[in-house]
Amino acid sequence: MTPDEIAALPYRPCVGVVLANAEGKVFAGQRIDAKDLGTDATAWQMPQGGVDKGETPRDAALRELWEETGVSADLVEVEAEHPDWLTYDLPEELVASGKVWKGKFKGQEQRWFLMRFKGTDDQVDIATEHPEFSTWTWIDPDEMIARIVPFKRDIYRAVLDEFRARL
Repeated sequence: MTPDEIAALPYRPCVGVVLANAEGKVFAGQRIDAKDLGTDATAWQMPQGGVDKGETPRDAALRELWEETGVSADLVEVEAEHPDWLTYDLPEELVASGKVWKGKFKGQEQRWFLMRFKGTDDQVDIATEHPEFSTWTWIDPDEMIARIVPFKRDIYRAVLDEFRARL
């Protein structure tokens, strides 16, 4: 796939969740597949995933949170929604290889939500039907920015800056 072919691809519609605890720390999960994707084997991220056809971004965010962390909608309060759709491009080699989304998208267009976790740590269960994380922790928002793969860093910075006053 050439750079021009990659540039012509659409963005994948996606949502992300900043799951914050009472202390203002955010959920960070270590990706199981980071090494397979050619990224740092210690790559961490917040819950995120695609928007299904006919699904609202808010509903998609609550579904993705459940699918990736086992945290159900009754354990969170949706406090804020980022006002913009934010985009990032995957590195060309990941798109061209077809390892990510079978080469159908050049990156993601994301809508982010801040959700306050009202449960207890034992209610977080990353051993889901299709696990994405090998481990998880609560971390400072600035540490989350440092732990995300470089090609997503600007998005994470924009999202956390938007929600910082509420954290």
